Amino acid sequence: MSAALAQGIAYAPPSVAAIEDAPPAVRKVLQQASVLESEPDSANTDKLWQAAVLYCQASRWGSAEGQYRLGMLYAFGQGVPANQAFAASLFSVAASMGHAQAYQMLETIQVTSAKLPACVNEDQLPEKAPARAPVYVDLPADLHPGNGLSIEKYLLALPSKKRWLIPLAATLSAWYALDPKLVLSMIAVESNFNTSAQSPKAAMGLMQLIPDTAERFNVRNAYDATQNLRGGMRYLRWLLSYYRGNISYAAAAYNAGEGQVDRYKGVPPFPETRAYVKRVLGLYGSARHAFDEGLTGASPFLVTSAR
Repeated sequence: MSAALAQGIAYAPPSVAAIEDAPPAVRKVLQQASVLESEPDSANTDKLWQAAVLYCQASRWGSAEGQYRLGMLYAFGQGVPANQAFAASLFSVAASMGHAQAYQMLETIQVTSAKLPACVNEDQLPEKAPARAPVYVDLPADLHPGNGLSIEKYLLALPSKKRWLIPLAATLSAWYALDPKLVLSMIAVESNFNTSAQSPKAAMGLMQLIPDTAERFNVRNAYDATQNLRGGMRYLRWLLSYYRGNISYAAAAYNAGEGQVDRYKGVPPFPETRAYVKRVLGLYGSARHAFDEGLTGASPFLVTSAR
């Protein structure tokens, strides 16, 4: 993965409500960890590791919020080494105590595990993640998808307030067996990394999910970054299977619906859709992607043309 794709800050600080509802001792620990996670230089591995140490302590004390936050750090390799098994186990414990966000992440990570990090069971320090050196360059502020720009160069120009979405999307892409560069290219074209984006057709969030698609993939809040990405990636993965790795068809269907692509036996003659496909392919730089043949059958027009 390029340096641009690997940079970012921790996913998000704990909610104020979750902190205020905790017992005094737990509240103090969560507040301290929250400060470490939310500081401007929180991409610094040592700050995030210190937050992980505090979340380990809160987890030992039975805090669902502490377990959830520690799970997020392990899920995205922030401060501690990335470990899906640890993350899944922590989400599972927190979800069993009614933590809604932990339950959603358990659905997202799609891993079952009962293996907790040692720092949750015993008073010991968690392992520290390797240091990441942020690499950004200054590029013109008016860069936008569609000027012959690669996704790597586009990401380097993202404002700092949007950069936290890069590692989030990249990590989730790996969980869904998708090239993060393709997912990030689609996010760039769909919403320009605006989590609150809404189109005139009621498409919502980062990957611009319409209500039917959100319902189809069990997205309860399309403006929540993780839920939106999960739904958009599940749909994209299905489309890539349906169109047997043809990105032009998959992107066209993402924009106009698979019914239209099947009807026209390819990219439909809609200016918006054709421009959309061109922009995605331009950023991504490839027309093919690996696909899971067992996920769904091929589109009827592909089956017919193959005979």
